[in-house]
Amino acid sequence: MNMRREFIIFTFASLILTLGCVMKKNQENKLVKEAFDKAEKQLKYVAQKPADTTGIPRSTNKDGSFHGVKPGDWTCGFFPGSLWYTYEFTKNEQWKKDAEKWTNILEKVKNQKNTHDLGFMLFCSFGNGYRLTGNPKYKEVIIEGSNTLIKRFNPKVGCIKSWDRYPWSAKWQYPVIIDNMMNLEMLFWATRETGDSIYYNIAKTHALTTLKNHFRNDFSSYHVVNYDSITGEVITRGTHQGCADESAWARGQGWGLYGYTMCYRETKDKTFLEHAEKIANYILTHKNMPGDMVPYWDLFAPDIPKSPRDASAAALIASGLLELSEYSPKNKEEYFKAAEKILKCLASDQYTAEPGTNQYFILKHSTGNYPSNSEIDAPLSYADYYYLEALLRYNKILERRN
Repeated sequence: MNMRREFIIFTFASLILTLGCVMKKNQENKLVKEAFDKAEKQLKYVAQKPADTTGIPRSTNKDGSFHGVKPGDWTCGFFPGSLWYTYEFTKNEQWKKDAEKWTNILEKVKNQKNTHDLGFMLFCSFGNGYRLTGNPKYKEVIIEGSNTLIKRFNPKVGCIKSWDRYPWSAKWQYPVIIDNMMNLEMLFWATRETGDSIYYNIAKTHALTTLKNHFRNDFSSYHVVNYDSITGEVITRGTHQGCADESAWARGQGWGLYGYTMCYRETKDKTFLEHAEKIANYILTHKNMPGDMVPYWDLFAPDIPKSPRDASAAALIASGLLELSEYSPKNKEEYFKAAEKILKCLASDQYTAEPGTNQYFILKHSTGNYPSNSEIDAPLSYADYYYLEALLRYNKILERRN
C-alpha cells in the first residue's frame, strides 16, 4: 500500500514538473510570438509599398519625421534583413516577396569601393535571402561584394581599412573601427561557397590584428585604431562615437562581442572564443550597466543615469550572448539568462513602440552618434534587425532545449 501511495505521489509530482516546464516554454514562446506580431504591424507599413531607392528606413530626423536612405548608406541592408527574419519566423510568402523587393534594389552596392560596410549592406540582405531561398543570383552578388571588400585589405597593416579621407576622418591615416568585425562574416561565407581561402585568410588576419590592437587590459575596446599604412604600426587609438578616447562606447563593445563569437563559429579557434567570453564578462559586470541591461550610449557617459540609452547596443549584445551561450562550456546559462533578460526588457512597452507610432520602427530609445548630435533617443533600423535576430536565436535555443 505504501509503495502504491509513493508511486502515485511520484507520478503526480512528475506531472506537476512537466506541466511547469510546458507552461514556462509556452510563456517564453509567447514572448517571441508577441514580439514578432508587433514587429509585423510596424514593418508592413513600409514593406508593402513599392521599394524606394531614396527611402530605405534608417531612423527619424530631429523633428521626428521619417529618415530614409539610398543604397550605399551603411544601414541600407538592415531593413531588408528584418523582412527576411520576419519571413523566417512567420513562413508567410508575402514577407518573402517584400524582402526580395527591398533586397533587389541594393544590388549595385556590390561594386561600392569606398566603404568597409559591404557586409552590413549585402550580407544582412542578400545573405539572409540566400540562406532562406538558395537564390543563385544572391550568391553571385555576395561573392562580387566580397571581392570588392577584400581590395581594402592592407597586408602590412593586417586589416581592412574602414574609412576613406572624409573631412571628419582626415585626422586618421589608416583608420580601422571595431564595427569592421561585423563585415568579416561575409568573407568567411565566401570561402565556404567558393573554396577560395583568400577571403577566410583576410578575415582571420583582420580579427587577430584587431584583437591585438583594439583592446585594453580589461577587454574593453577602443572605437578607432589609426595605423601607419606603410609600416603597419599603430599611430593612435581613440574614438569617433564614444564620449572619450578611453571610454567604452556601448555599441562598440557589442560589435566586439558579436564579432569574436562569430569568428569562433567560423574558425573554431579558441582564441576567439576566450576573447568573446572576456568581452562578455566586461559588459555584464560593468558598474554602469543599468538594471534592465539596456546600456547607456557610452558606459562612461558623463551624465549617468540621465544619459540616453542605446537599445541597438542591447539588441546586438543579446544576439551575441545567445550565440556565445551555445559555445561557452562554463558560462552557458549566465549568457543565456542575460540575453533573455535583455529581450524581455526590449519587448516591453518601455522599448517596443505601439503599432502605428515611432515612424513604424519597432524599437525606441537608441542612440546613433551622440558626439555628432545625430539620432539621439531615436529608432534605428539596425536596432530592429538585431532584435529580430536575437528573438530568432532565442526561439531556436528554446526549441532545442525542449
